[in-house]
Amino acid sequence: MDNSNTYEAPGVIYEQLARIGKVVVHPKRIELLDLLCQSERSMEALAAATGLKLTTASAHLQIMRQARLVDTRRDANRVYYKAAGEEVCRFIAALGDLAQARLAEVKQILSEIGSHTETTQRVSRAELLSRVRAGDVVVLDVRPTQEYQAGHIPGAISLPLEHLEARLDEFDPQVEIVAYCRGPLCLLAPQAVATLQKHGRQARCLEDGMPEWRQANLPVAVGSEVNVWQEFSPTAMTE
Repeated sequence: MDNSNTYEAPGVIYEQLARIGKVVVHPKRIELLDLLCQSERSMEALAAATGLKLTTASAHLQIMRQARLVDTRRDANRVYYKAAGEEVCRFIAALGDLAQARLAEVKQILSEIGSHTETTQRVSRAELLSRVRAGDVVVLDVRPTQEYQAGHIPGAISLPLEHLEARLDEFDPQVEIVAYCRGPLCLLAPQAVATLQKHGRQARCLEDGMPEWRQANLPVAVGSEVNVWQEFSPTAMTE
């Protein structure tokens, strides 16, 4: 009996897994995937957001397409990219969790920039849902407007970080603000909270970000739409 294939099959599978490894071996590709988990973008927009030249961004995206981690669609003469599925975004989130758990350098960097997860006060999804239903909290989405329009927490106010200081007077000092952004490693929400607290506002961060919210099967609004929170059943939430 020939058992040669018994030992060859795992190797072939690992070769396929290595296709994904070729993507995450480069920090800019991880950054690109993180952005595509927020919203669909053109190559030009991705290049601008990551500081890459168009030719370099195109080369990275080609490798990501070969690994089937991104999909594309064409609109006239422009090609738009998006994450190939929620499993891709779960993978990126898990990569971030692993890095925080195993790499002391990650925690050190977050601490140095004032975004350490142990020192930044955070709100769980369960608490945020309860507070929004009670009507005693303001939810602030501090990501770029394009990302907000692609999907946001129902009822959240879109206020990109760069415009926050100009609109501080709009927030009641007696009402707590919960800010969120792209995920636990994103710096936008912690920076927004620091600015709000500096100016006498009550503020905390959501424990994670929009991708994790979506992956937990929680309600998501698109565009300028505001969904009714009462339509959501708390039993659907994944802790």
